[in-house]
Amino acid sequence: MRGIKTIGAWVLTLCLSLSFMLPVAAAAGTTPAAAKQTADYLCQTVPNPHFGEMEGEWLILGLVRGGYSIPAGYLEGYYDRVEAYVKECQGILSDRKNTEYARLSLALTAMGKDPRDVAGYDLLAPLGGKTGTLRQGINGPIWALIALDAGAYPMPTAPEGGVQATREGYVEEILSRQGADGGWRFGTAGRADPDLTAMALMALSGYQDQQAVKEAVERGVDCLAEIQDPQGGYTSFGSPNAESTAQVVMALCSLGISVKDARFAKNGHTLLDVLLSYQQEDGSFQHTQEGLGSQQMATEQGFLALTALLRQEQGKTGLFVMSDVVSPGQDGPIQRVVVLPKGQMPTSFRVLFPSAA
Repeated sequence: MRGIKTIGAWVLTLCLSLSFMLPVAAAAGTTPAAAKQTADYLCQTVPNPHFGEMEGEWLILGLVRGGYSIPAGYLEGYYDRVEAYVKECQGILSDRKNTEYARLSLALTAMGKDPRDVAGYDLLAPLGGKTGTLRQGINGPIWALIALDAGAYPMPTAPEGGVQATREGYVEEILSRQGADGGWRFGTAGRADPDLTAMALMALSGYQDQQAVKEAVERGVDCLAEIQDPQGGYTSFGSPNAESTAQVVMALCSLGISVKDARFAKNGHTLLDVLLSYQQEDGSFQHTQEGLGSQQMATEQGFLALTALLRQEQGKTGLFVMSDVVSPGQDGPIQRVVVLPKGQMPTSFRVLFPSAA
């Protein structure tokens, strides 16, 4: 009897392991269908988006960059609420987290709005200060670069008394934090963190004409493939989760790497399989596979990953490469003519934004 029970338990474990990878939202099946389902869910459950890490900028960024059907007045209402908030806080979104400015700037740039003039405040200005940006750790320069590069904005002048930042300085800071295993981590020891590694790769993606960056990116991609779970997903802070998988998907898309790349196929499962395994029947995403239900951050991050995939499949620019943005009342992409000091913007970045040369 013990042998039969042991075999039975083994079979049950195997079945559960295999079922782990079956997408919950089986009806979605493809990137466009899955993405639209999540877009519809978010528009219905968040009728009044506002400034914030959830129910705010990431949601707006995904909706706009995916070209989904958005309710009338939805974006206008969001911008009005953002403008009112910026007025209320007198342009100070945070005194310690410059990623607040970067996140809002990304959403506004995607909408065709200028983050340098919101209720009379320049929301990019804090990103020009090296000290303030680095106060947050490696997240600071990563998202400062992503936000500035999204709209080909010139580096802002540092706040009075601050140390002037440069793009080269931010790139060097990111490179200096790369571990021996090719990944990035919070702190100086331990396993590479998939989220942070993916974000660093997104920030560096436009600078690969520099040999040091190119080599760092290659090592980073190898690291992501190495730390992938046997089931094909990613673990951060002890748990396999949707957000970590979503960040890796976005990083690969930013680098032009397919989610079906053989390096990221584990036991027959692609990253898209893993991502969709977290999606629920209503289009939302759960944080883990424990069946705890929908979670807002997981849904918004999963949505961004699906949008990045959708844009890749459609041959469009990357999620954060907004050279295709059209502002209201204009017939073509925004042309930002900026004059930069020699060497401030790498050639590969100017190729994406020729008007910034």
